[in-house]
Amino acid sequence: MPHSLPRAAAPLQHRTVLLRQAVDWLLADPQGVYVDGTFGRGGHTRELLGRLGPGARVVALDRDPQAIEAGQELVRGDSRLQLVHAPFSQWGEVLDRLGIGRVQGLLLDLGVSSPQLDDPRRGFSFRADAQLDMRMDTTRGITAAQFLSEADIHEITRVLRDYGDERAAFAIAKAIVAGRERGQPVTRTAELATLVAQAVRSREPGQDPATRTFQALRIHVNAELAELEAALAQVMQRLAAGGRLVVISFHSLEDRIVKQFMQGHARAPALTPQQRRLPLAPEPFIAGLRVLARVRADEAEQRDNPRSRSAVMRVAERLAPPGQREVA
Repeated sequence: MPHSLPRAAAPLQHRTVLLRQAVDWLLADPQGVYVDGTFGRGGHTRELLGRLGPGARVVALDRDPQAIEAGQELVRGDSRLQLVHAPFSQWGEVLDRLGIGRVQGLLLDLGVSSPQLDDPRRGFSFRADAQLDMRMDTTRGITAAQFLSEADIHEITRVLRDYGDERAAFAIAKAIVAGRERGQPVTRTAELATLVAQAVRSREPGQDPATRTFQALRIHVNAELAELEAALAQVMQRLAAGGRLVVISFHSLEDRIVKQFMQGHARAPALTPQQRRLPLAPEPFIAGLRVLARVRADEAEQRDNPRSRSAVMRVAERLAPPGQREVA
């Protein structure tokens, strides 16, 4: 039986998840330099600018041209803000171009944004029929439809399994490839949703059978996990002593990467056998991170903003070497 698409709902008003809490934790120095790696529609950036002093500076990045266009009014209204079209994995390169060394805070609000999800033309959602695009940056890269038209059955299976935890990954991939061989490639969201509904026999209560497939394709097309790892790899060189790293994740794959990164840099480096035999040698110090918090949206926010229910925010602070004063 064909998968029936729900009638497209009116777009939800964009509500920034963990708005106040994220800026509370991020703000280490009212006159500092901050990076918002995921500008979106500017919720966190606006809140941050409202609390910073006149000498502060905010560099905001977004890979989505629509987000950059929507943020121009805010840029014109506040000279402390610079808005750059770039993925957050390139935040270090952007700082280099702007002549900025270390910063007092980095904020990453991961995943797809409400405007991207609610605009059927972007192809992120199975709730309305559209071209199967899914690119966050519509100026580059291959679409989800192009990936499905070129990848073999094993690659499609891997993506659906690894990024969507889809138990029926092989059955879905087999149906996609079979349709392609019949001259019927999947090019639209409704086609993919119908195919998945036919291939997935058991469904979780309250969840559309296409949910995991759409998530997996979005993560793959946008290289979201690789982007996150690349962004985190620059933190130890770019975050000033006392500065804060704040990351909001919406699924376990992202959160696991963030958790392991923070915990890995919070551990003291092990002494070598030679160092342990020298009692008068100074203790080696590699300035790392101090894990500060793991935050979930409270009941009121989860009730008012359903998309906050899966959000997990992790916070860490860059440690200062001995004798160096931390940021107040």
